Amino acid sequence: MEKKIRIAAAGDNCVDAYSDGNVYPGGNPVNVAVYVARLGGESTYIGAVGTDKYGKIMLDAIKGKGVDISHMKVLEGSTALTHVDIVNGDRVFGEYEEGVMADFKLNAEDIEFLAGYDMVVSGLWGMCEKELPLLKKKGATIAFDFATKLDDPVVPIAIPYVDYAFFSIDDQSEEEIRKIMLEMYAKGPKVVVVTRGEAGSIAYDGKDFYPYGIVPVEVVDTMGAGDSFIAGFLYAICQGKSIPEAMADGAANSSVTLSYAGAW
Repeated sequence: MEKKIRIAAAGDNCVDAYSDGNVYPGGNPVNVAVYVARLGGESTYIGAVGTDKYGKIMLDAIKGKGVDISHMKVLEGSTALTHVDIVNGDRVFGEYEEGVMADFKLNAEDIEFLAGYDMVVSGLWGMCEKELPLLKKKGATIAFDFATKLDDPVVPIAIPYVDYAFFSIDDQSEEEIRKIMLEMYAKGPKVVVVTRGEAGSIAYDGKDFYPYGIVPVEVVDTMGAGDSFIAGFLYAICQGKSIPEAMADGAANSSVTLSYAGAW
């Protein structure tokens, strides 16, 4: 029997409240956990929700997608919430209410649990960057989504302990992007990946650049597209696939998410 790929995600979750009244659960690490389960893997998610109605919605939704929530925390207060508008088919983020995520922190038991997975995924708003050295010491392979924030204070804290570093840059030339990737690679990751929206993606492993396009699809909502790419890419890497194969799998997984409303 083939061994299941096991990927853990830790960090932020939030309810995406759209201006048309629709409400969707989401958040970078939790999205990755859901997409890994969709691909057939075994995933877990650790984060914090509040004692409000959105907390129960989030817990039920994540569990309903087949993700392990045994280490999630319910804290007194409000679940994180992001206000979202859709303009010309694209998402436009409004106010973000952090809620109980402001008090989220991985404990020693969480770190031991996460380190038992094939890959641990977190991100810029996940409140996990200070625990990465402990995870690395436990032997964890770490992926981290730095989103669009090249100059965020979290970058120098987290990136020395990251194996797979993801960024999103769609407003610069490929030449400029490659220069940024070289700079980020020098800070410690084994592989740096940049997603570029409609322009596809580029990966760099210290030796070669690997550009990849997109899988064309009728776009309904871009929410979760980048996280889908990350899940597909990392799932492929855990299967032992090459970087070009992982890029293709990431793009294919992203196209699935682009075809429906909400992250999942």
